[in-house]
Amino acid sequence: MERLYCGSMAEPARVLVVQPNWVGDAILAGPTLRALRQLYPSAHITYLLRRYVKQIYTGMPWFNRLITYRTSGERPRTGRGLLNLAARLRAGRFDMAVLLPNSFKMALLCKVAGIPRIVGYDRDGRGFLLTDRLLPAKEEGRYVPTPIVRYYLSLAQYLGWRQRDMRLELFVTAGEEEEGRRVLRRAGVDQSVAEDGPRAGRRPVVLINPGAQYGDAKCWPPANFAHVADRLIDELGATVMLSGAARERGIIDAVRGRMKRSAADLAAAGVTLGSLKSIIRKCDLVITNDTGARHMAAALGTAVVTIFGPTDPRWTEINYDRERQVMVKVFCGPCQKKKCPLDHRCMTRVTASMVFDAAVELLKAAHGNTTGTASAASAPLPEAARPASHESV
Repeated sequence: MERLYCGSMAEPARVLVVQPNWVGDAILAGPTLRALRQLYPSAHITYLLRRYVKQIYTGMPWFNRLITYRTSGERPRTGRGLLNLAARLRAGRFDMAVLLPNSFKMALLCKVAGIPRIVGYDRDGRGFLLTDRLLPAKEEGRYVPTPIVRYYLSLAQYLGWRQRDMRLELFVTAGEEEEGRRVLRRAGVDQSVAEDGPRAGRRPVVLINPGAQYGDAKCWPPANFAHVADRLIDELGATVMLSGAARERGIIDAVRGRMKRSAADLAAAGVTLGSLKSIIRKCDLVITNDTGARHMAAALGTAVVTIFGPTDPRWTEINYDRERQVMVKVFCGPCQKKKCPLDHRCMTRVTASMVFDAAVELLKAAHGNTTGTASAASAPLPEAARPASHESV
């Protein structure tokens, strides 16, 4: 990776880190956020992020302050536009901004805010707005697929970080743990799952996430999810839960409508990102499209089966030994398209048996049979462990 640099190398006292917009990318940023805190242990570090992803960051010990903002699709407050946000950042007197996403808008925001040092990738025509420009690798004019977790971490390495710790981590607060219990109770999940979480000898608890924010092309057919869910219940005695965002209500209903057995509907029970962290940590397995639930599972130590279609797994590789990726090769993929212009063969040719077999393999690998549990992640953090300062704009 080629690097262009200008500006001071003095250690910053106040650092702004601009966060990714999507849940999965926010989780993949974790190793970089951990590295920046270790690189600048005395600095005051602020994260700028969409309000939608805030609960991914709750409990993290690597920042001092959160500033959230709403996008146009999240009904922004009157008068709280780009210039207003820039003024708030200017008041923060930041010495340096580290831009994780490739957004031109975020680079312009930091420039308008008067931040003297702006570090990021020279993408989307924003190079003239940066003081420190990193050039991602290209071959024949195209960007070389690079795992996002490594792509972000290269920014910290440019700034002086010398380790390559790419472990994903998420944190669950005591409040989120209690919220997760309430969601499970409302969804009618057995009380032992809500209270005890993973333990030896318990029948498998499986969360299925059939939606995806990227677009319809990433979604495996609902009938296939339904078939796998029924087999897990019939053959393994599993407790199956369905989860998804509010906009994915139709997909969840399509899966439930095609199932012969009953699955707990977490979305109808009011699941949030915060409570979902707690619930995934209680699961033995997550089955999902290539979306945020995949990275949540990996960051919480839960086994995961990921179904890939139009997306290239090289961009989101996490090297997680408790993941099984299920995909088929097709002449037109991976195309990275949100809508399939053909017949969606990359997804329809992934059979229910392929996914079920991968699920059973993971469950057996973890427990030597199909009734064990995934290893527990770190204990819930007390509310006092949350960073004290949070500002919404």
